[in-house]
Amino acid sequence: MTNFSTIYKLSLVAVFCFIKACSSSCPVLECWFVQEKAGRGGGLTAATSQEKSLLRVRTDAHGHADESQKAPSDINPDRVYVVTDPAGTLCHRSLNPPRGSVKKPQCEINPFLPQPSSLKWVAPLTDSALSPIYLQADWFSTAIQGLDQQVAVANIMRAPTGTKEHNVILSVTSKTVSVQSRLGEPVLLDCGFWADPSSPLSGSGFAVEWRYQFRGDGRLVLAYDGKADRLADTQEEGATLDFEALHKNGNASLILQEAKVRHSGMYICTVYLPYLVAQVAVELEIVGRLLSLTFSYCLCSSLHLPRTSILSPSTPSPLPLAVPGQTLTIQCEASGFAPLSLDLTWEFKGARWEVQVSGIRQRNGPQAGLGWNLQPERPAGGFSAPSIEDSMAMVGVALVLYGLIKFVSWTFASSGSDEADKQDKVMLLFQTLIHKMKNS
Repeated sequence: MTNFSTIYKLSLVAVFCFIKACSSSCPVLECWFVQEKAGRGGGLTAATSQEKSLLRVRTDAHGHADESQKAPSDINPDRVYVVTDPAGTLCHRSLNPPRGSVKKPQCEINPFLPQPSSLKWVAPLTDSALSPIYLQADWFSTAIQGLDQQVAVANIMRAPTGTKEHNVILSVTSKTVSVQSRLGEPVLLDCGFWADPSSPLSGSGFAVEWRYQFRGDGRLVLAYDGKADRLADTQEEGATLDFEALHKNGNASLILQEAKVRHSGMYICTVYLPYLVAQVAVELEIVGRLLSLTFSYCLCSSLHLPRTSILSPSTPSPLPLAVPGQTLTIQCEASGFAPLSLDLTWEFKGARWEVQVSGIRQRNGPQAGLGWNLQPERPAGGFSAPSIEDSMAMVGVALVLYGLIKFVSWTFASSGSDEADKQDKVMLLFQTLIHKMKNS
């Protein structure tokens, strides 16, 4: 019985230590506190200042944050905050690297001003147009990215005026910061949100918005008014949400039924509460199959080029005869790949060539080409095929020699020389001419 009591006590101690270890697993985040300086007037953009800050994270308002790690000496004690995050999004493993690790999460904290939105799918959240007393506090926003892009977190935090204890009121996260998908397959872009149920703002509904951005081009993909349970009229075809999961557990992930070329780019998931907004970004890359077209003289292959056409030449044909000194240009063109990036490669088999690439260029809209200048190498030994110019010169020399021989033969014949003497003189003259041509 005594042994059983001892084992029981040891088990309780082990469980207590385990719970304590779990409760202290939340990280101490080093962040940059960024805020605008006082404006200089005259329409100039206000400058910003940044200071190092420290966030000590806990999941329970009555618990204790990890204070075993002393704040670095270069951090102002006024920039050390205690953050209560009941959802535990700030306790993700990628936000808590081993002590002494060189790689650290990226973190930025900014002052935040709660305000209503004029967007038609958000405006109903603040129909009363009255700001609650609850908003009279210090508000901050954080943007955090974990190691190796494992997670992205955006929080809106509230702190009673003059205090350094922040409470997470709205948290938006994504565990797919960077996504690759094959052409034609369905795509899921992860986004979830959590709202503090004790906050008076969480009971007034929410709104979700997905936007697309790529190289300055942007469009609204989908917008949903959770209060009225209504989608905006601008919904993009093939894009949807799991509305049941959205209302049940805040799953705001975007579902693309079929990945297309135009889907490649940056997607921004934005979640609205009355007077509050937070967002995370997800990058999507559409990867196509390797497309290749083999000609009898070259392989022109295109990586990540769905639905492209390979042009010039239009039909396989052997290269024209090329001789040393002659430059031959061939070109491969592709179209229909925008807005994806483009990789073109050439492969030559058999003959040896001196190759010079002209580079990839874009012209006449979404098209690109890869051109090459080819020159056959001269062999190290033996004879090489003569050029056209050399061949013409040799023909000319032969005609001249033939005319000279006929002229000399006619001259000797008219002078009455015997046949043997005439042949010897002709051969001597011919050899003399050949020797002079060689020396020249």
